[in-house]
Amino acid sequence: QVELVESGGGLVMAGGSLRLSCTASGRAFSNYNIAWFRQSPGKERDFVAAIRKSGGYTYYTDSVKGRFTISRDSAKTTMYLQMNNLTPEDTAVYYCAADARLILSELRNPSAYDYWGQGTQVTVSS
Repeated sequence: QVELVESGGGLVMAGGSLRLSCTASGRAFSNYNIAWFRQSPGKERDFVAAIRKSGGYTYYTDSVKGRFTISRDSAKTTMYLQMNNLTPEDTAVYYCAADARLILSELRNPSAYDYWGQGTQVTVSS
């Protein structure tokens, strides 16, 4: 069992930056695929970025490439999402997720993840 706790959301002006954190209680992320998703009101939960447990490869949705960076600390108990050059379209509740068993084709599918954080609101004003 993995409990995920997020922090770092808030209100920022367009063009600004935020860094989200997600800490795993009791477990390291070493054996988990980890990811960030986001959800706006009335919309589905969308994939943002992920790190595969095998090889540490990173993946991003096209709209955040070059602006967002997913990473984890050396102890692998905290993951981050550094978000730069934010736009109002990035406004959403951001969730971290982890799963030990999913395969590459499932990486962007929220249904494939077993463990979720509570979500943190990110609001970007124009």
